[in-house]
Order: sequence, then structure tokens, then C-alpha cells
Amino acid sequence: MSEERSPQAVLRPIGEIAAKLGLAAGDLELYGPYKAKVVTGRAPVPEAPEGPRGRLVMVTAMTPTPAGEGKTTTVIGLVDAMSRMGLRAAAALREPSLGPVFGMKGGATGGGRARVVPSNDINLHFTGDLHAITSAQNLLAALADNHLHFDSACGLLDPKNVTVRRAIDMDDRILRDVIAGVGGPLQGIARETGFDITAASEVMAVFCLARDLKDLRERLGRILVGYNPAGAPVFASAIKAEGAMTALLKDAFRPNLVQTLEGSPAFIHGGPFANIAHGTNSIVATNLALGLSDWVVTETGFASDLGAEKFFDIVVRTGHLRPPAAVVLVATIRSLKYHGGVKFPDLGAENVAALEAGFENLRRHIAIIRTFGVPLVVALNKFPTDSAGEVAAFDSLCGAEKVRYALSDVYGRGGEGGLDLAREVLAAADHDPSRFDYLYPLEMPLVAKIETIAKRIYGAAAITMETKIRKRFERLQKDGFGGLPVCIAKTQYSLSDDDECLNSPRDFTLTVTDVSPRSGAGFVVALCGDIMTMPGLPRVPAAERIDVGEDGEITGIVG
Repeated sequence: MSEERSPQAVLRPIGEIAAKLGLAAGDLELYGPYKAKVVTGRAPVPEAPEGPRGRLVMVTAMTPTPAGEGKTTTVIGLVDAMSRMGLRAAAALREPSLGPVFGMKGGATGGGRARVVPSNDINLHFTGDLHAITSAQNLLAALADNHLHFDSACGLLDPKNVTVRRAIDMDDRILRDVIAGVGGPLQGIARETGFDITAASEVMAVFCLARDLKDLRERLGRILVGYNPAGAPVFASAIKAEGAMTALLKDAFRPNLVQTLEGSPAFIHGGPFANIAHGTNSIVATNLALGLSDWVVTETGFASDLGAEKFFDIVVRTGHLRPPAAVVLVATIRSLKYHGGVKFPDLGAENVAALEAGFENLRRHIAIIRTFGVPLVVALNKFPTDSAGEVAAFDSLCGAEKVRYALSDVYGRGGEGGLDLAREVLAAADHDPSRFDYLYPLEMPLVAKIETIAKRIYGAAAITMETKIRKRFERLQKDGFGGLPVCIAKTQYSLSDDDECLNSPRDFTLTVTDVSPRSGAGFVVALCGDIMTMPGLPRVPAAERIDVGEDGEITGIVG
């Protein structure tokens, strides 16, 4: 039986959830009884009422185990705890990607008593947003190839320098690199290209960083399509793509509203990965939530070296969001032991020594958040296997760091299990100093920005890249992309670019393997180590356990 159909769950009509935010029935476009898009008078992008805006809390984590450490669960439980305290609170989360759902990680709707529902709907097709984003990315690629087919003689695009790629919302390693256009002139011009997973596509990044429909269209028009034979950049506006792409995205651009198991509002909209993109839900959804709530809790992908750094240096930098009033850094006993040398199958056994050794990883993440000058609370996400001795050791280590800390048992107890965490978050936001600053100035050269992140955030001693990659950076500087922030794509399983280098590596060399401008999104992606923009399925994918019963109920989707 799914969580939303369990005896403990009573799903409210989505209109009741909207009413908690001051929204009326006319402000909603219903997708069944429990899902809706917010339209506020059928406006192109919903607008929050004038008045005081809420305060933002951002949830990040220490370096995770392969199973994840429960950021989404913590977000949901914290919102439910705030609601229990009489505060008007809402969650702002990313939409799940079908890649992880059918791959290794599973769904992304929380766990236990801290979930957003209807979970299976959210994890699968939801309201069709990711399909629309995939279609817009592929339309751009198709228009580029169409220009090559009909107008190659006029020199608008050099067939050897087309940079736009297609997308699919699935882990499919065989599509990473393909040769298109084979079979003769009627099939187009043969060339090397490939697919990215939709969550890593530029249209996804543009979708999540645009502030309104006009900004969305302008950003789509600035997407780099390739270069002409003279070496000058060619953008999507040159092939008249942005209008049709915006048409595909118009309805998807409206934020989605669902609910938690305890009936708190949750906006779920957009879904870029943080290991290969910027890792935050849409600015439109977050701003709408801030206009309708006292408190909004959002998450950034993976650990603070990835999602949090990109949130500060890319998302906040757009000027459309203020820095968060507080940051929650999620830790688990099992992750500490994992970084302390315990193998994944053995993490359930008590091992205080390994916990103490692995605490160095959490210590590094505490330092990363403090680098940006925002109030911080460490949340210990409780697991049934955590022993009293391990929790006591964790408490002592946090005390030595002089960091706010709370035990979170939202998985087992829902909002009630997050009350201590909520109290610490409110205290941090109200009383702790906030001196936010970016990590680097935009006028710093691109390579220097990467060096700054590598040294100050990851703990690297230096960066290295092949001469041809360095020349690509020089070309980007020359073409006017040097003033953009950088988005580093690397493994989520290590502070370094080597996923086997656990705990707290220092003085390593970060290897930059490629670079790709995301001019529409407004950043430059630097790929490091073995990271790829199209993941592959694991040996035993989650898809093998997913099924549909005779009653039509989907089973086997975890999270």
C-alpha cells in the first residue's frame, strides 16, 4: 500500500491546501483532486499579493552515502513542524527526474511520516513539466539541424561546431555520444552529437532561473547553439527558436502545488541536478511561496560543496532571491561512519570511533557554510540503527564546533519529530549574525573562479586541465562569457573529483575535463573528473522492482 493510501494519511482536496496560503479556487488549474498549478487569475506567471515577504530556509547536507541522507525528508518535516507551531510555512522542492526513479536512488518525495503526496504521481509524470522541458530542448536541437540541412551553404552554423544537444529524462548511457544524420542527404548532415539527461539540460536551468515569462523567452534566445564558420557564436535567437520554445513551456512555467502528509503546502517545480547543474527548484515557485508564507523551506542538491555553493553564487546572484535567513546542514550517523571507513553494508553496527573519524567531513561542510556568512543549524537525521552512544558522541562533537544542533526524527514522527529543529532554525534566523558574501567577484576570470572554488570549498591545492580545454576557456573569455559565474560538475560522493576519496581530502589536484557555456542560464559549466551529463543505470536498476497491481496501484517506488 502506498503512503498516501495508508490509514495514517488523509489527503485534503488541493483547494483546502491552497486556502491556507490565501489562494482561491480561481487561482488554481486542477490536475485531479490533489494536484494543481497556481495561475492567479490566469496570469502568465502567478503573482503573490503585495505585502511582507516570508523568510527563506535552505537545507543542504554533508557528503552523502549512495542512499542519500534525507534532505527532502528534513525539508518536509521542518515545514510540518513550523505548521504545528502556528506558523504559515511552505516547502519549495524540485521535481523528481525519471532517471533516479528508475535508476539507483529512487523517488524524491521524502520518506516515512515526512512525505509530499500523491507520491507516485509526483515521482512519475506529475503535471508534465519535465516532458515540456525535454520537448523545448529537443525543438532547439531540431531547428539547429534543420538550418544545417537547408542553409549550410549560407554559413549560419558550422556543422563541426554545433554545441546544442538533445535531452531525455532517463538514465541511458548509450545516448551519451551519437552520430546523427547518417543514411544520406535526406537525413540531414552527418555529425557527432549526443544526449544529456533533462535535469542537466540548459532549458532546465533557464526554466528554473527565469523570473517571469519575458525573462524566460529572453534567456531561451541567449542559449548558445554553436559557432559559424568564422568562429563567432550563434544563439537560439538567430534561428528564431525562442518563441516556439516559450510556447512549449508556458503552462509548465506555472508552479505546482501539492501537500505533505500533514497537510502543509508544498510547491514542487523544476528539477536540475546539483552534480551536473545548479540543483535548485524554480525561482518562480520559491518567490510565489515567499509571497504567500511566513517561512519557506527549500533544498539544494547533494552536499554543501555542490548545491549550497551554487545556490549562493548562482541562484542568489540572479538578484531574484535574497540569501536565506538560515541554513540547515543535514548529517547522519551512517554517513559519518561511512566517511570514517565503514563499508556501506556494515553501517548499522555501532562504531563510535568511525563516527569520530568521519566527523571531519561534516566539519568541512560546517566551514563551507560559514564561508558564506549565513546562520547555520546542523540537523542529525535520526535512523533506527543509531545507538545512544553514537548520538552522544555526535552531540559532543557538535558542541566542540560551537554550532547549533538539533536531533530530527521527522521520518518516524513527522512534524512532531522536527519541533526541536524548528526551534533552533527560528533562533538562528532571529539571533545569529548574518554577513552574507559571495565566494568570488564576477569580474574574476573563469579559470580563477574555478581555482577559488576548488581551493576554498573543496580543499584542493590546484587545478589542472589539458591545453585544449584551457584554450576553450580563453575562447569563452574572448566571446564575452568571462563575467558569468561557474557551475562545477563533479561527483557528489566526495569533496574532491574522485568518488572513492571519502571523508576530508586535502591538497589534491582538481582535474577539469571539459567546459560548456550556458549563456541562457547565465553560467559556465566546468566538468571535472569522470562526471557525465548523461548517467547510466546501475547493475540492478530500481525499475526492476516497480510494478502495477491488479487494483491499479503502483508499487516499488521508494522515496
